[in-house]
Amino acid sequence: MPRRVGLGADGYDYEVRAVAGAHAAKVYRCPGCDHEIPIATPHVVVWRIDDGDGGIADRRHWHTPCWAARDTRGPTRRA
Repeated sequence: MPRRVGLGADGYDYEVRAVAGAHAAKVYRCPGCDHEIPIATPHVVVWRIDDGDGGIADRRHWHTPCWAARDTRGPTRRA
């Protein structure tokens, strides 16, 4: 997976890794839009770098456009 590090609007550094559709074997729920990321859909996995465990336990799967727009969106709500 290609690796990137990005600074979030919250001031924390995030590890961002792209997941190719061929490697996306589970359904995930995107925290940006609260919709499912279907199997075989390319997306990104993101976690905060400065957590004590390296952030791995708190990693989240995002649609790539949702991650790119995360600082301009309002919070999502689950019904």
